[in-house]
Amino acid sequence: MNTKRKFTVVIEQDEDGYYVATVPALRGCHTQAKTLDTLMKRVREVVQLCLQENGSNSAPLAAPSTHFA
Repeated sequence: MNTKRKFTVVIEQDEDGYYVATVPALRGCHTQAKTLDTLMKRVREVVQLCLQENGSNSAPLAAPSTHFA
């Protein structure tokens, strides 16, 4: 069974121009990058790592989606 998971990702830009992403549902799950394209790849990687750390890696992840407010 291929169940995909979705997580809310909060993206902010810091004073040096880096994008910083945090996944509120996963404690300690955050990453940063200079471009949004790179950030999206890193978000997917860090979520997988956080799930493995929690022993919850039973389902593949959906691609991260971006919503700006």
